[in-house]
Amino acid sequence: MFRISISQEELEGLPQVSFPGKIHVITEPGPELDHAIAYLRRQKIIGFDTESRPVFSPDQHHSGEALLQLSGKNEAFLFRLKMLGLPKRVATIMASPRIVKVGAAVLDDLRGLKKYLPFKESNVVDLQKIVWEWGVKDKSVKKMAAIILGIRISKTQQLSNWEAPVLSESQEKYAATDAWVCREMYMKLQGEQKNPLTAEQMAPPPVTIMTGNGQDNT
Repeated sequence: MFRISISQEELEGLPQVSFPGKIHVITEPGPELDHAIAYLRRQKIIGFDTESRPVFSPDQHHSGEALLQLSGKNEAFLFRLKMLGLPKRVATIMASPRIVKVGAAVLDDLRGLKKYLPFKESNVVDLQKIVWEWGVKDKSVKKMAAIILGIRISKTQQLSNWEAPVLSESQEKYAATDAWVCREMYMKLQGEQKNPLTAEQMAPPPVTIMTGNGQDNT
């Protein structure tokens, strides 16, 4: 049975973990892309995420998804979409009903990918939409990983430049971890008994409204 929520203080006390396997950065067609497709096609479950260059002001243009991350247990693949586009063979994996693709808040990720190449996704799981069935209320990847796996993942590279000519080692590790940890959470959930949140537990906390006389009208 999992806890419903976790505080930031409790989260900071957990061991920090990152993707332990081999990371492949793919920028062009060739042997690396061929290996990625062959590996991913053999998987039953893969982790899935995307990254885009952050926008810091209203007048900045959102340039779309810059990176697609797909991860198995031991290998993670980072597809540099601005250089590579979305290869048809990768889109076919996203559309395969045989392979489970696990992510978090996947709607925007999928919408961004389809701007490169339209496809019809199949067997895509959004952790944010299913964790309540196991009694988990927190929805951020960092907090879900803490609750489900008992680990802390770093988010320090989240707002870095994902369109940089070359990704830093820290960026590569962050991107691979975000996809891989979604797979690991899903695998863990599949081995645990469900304990759904009640309607009362799922309800948002009451909003506190202070009246003019300072009274709490919750």
